[in-house]
Amino acid sequence: MGATTLPGVSFTAVDEHLAIELPGGTALFTTRRGGVSDGPFASLNVGAFTDDDAAAVAENRRRVAALAGVEGLLAGRQVHGVRVAREGEGADEADGQATAGVGRAPTVVVADCLPIALVAPEAVAMIHAGWRGLAHGVIAEGVSALHELGATRVAAAIGPGAGPCCYEVGAEVHGAFGGGHGTLDLKAIAAGQLAAAGVEEVHDSGLCTICDPQRFFSHRRDGGVTGRQAGLTWRS
Repeated sequence: MGATTLPGVSFTAVDEHLAIELPGGTALFTTRRGGVSDGPFASLNVGAFTDDDAAAVAENRRRVAALAGVEGLLAGRQVHGVRVAREGEGADEADGQATAGVGRAPTVVVADCLPIALVAPEAVAMIHAGWRGLAHGVIAEGVSALHELGATRVAAAIGPGAGPCCYEVGAEVHGAFGGGHGTLDLKAIAAGQLAAAGVEEVHDSGLCTICDPQRFFSHRRDGGVTGRQAGLTWRS
């Protein structure tokens, strides 16, 4: 059975950010608004490995945790791989976070790659999915992590990321997905992989980060000097 992909109307606005309630938990996708950073990082940059002021990033991350009503954010250094860290494992390098606990939110940071929330009543996970992660199986690894934590039915939400309107790639990237030319639809690829992993309900925000400089950071549009949005999820 394929996944049913639902449009962005499933998302609601929360202080200029996007939220969605799924069975068992909530996902939040931040915009660049509402923080304290300046210049190319203005204003809600949550990227700890950018050239922004560390104190500003820490305050921005505190604001995101407060908005979600959680004690803290579970996050690691993202390397465009497939590792999904379970809470308590240690996560120096990981492109996903998963937990069956409450009070802490699995979190990824993005600026064109897809933030994908995986939510079930028993556990939640957040995945960082660029083209490399998608090509090498980060979605399947994220769903597997939730199954290991006791989940049976998983719902997913795809946050803002590079859209097919703007994401022009070369032969190497197209070749990783069987060929093609021109722009690449990362969200369609992600939805297909979610279906293959057994996820029956997929919500897509339908928003492109490259298109919208007022709301989103974009690594490609901004030439690499930019901030990061957050995608985070937590159990109800």
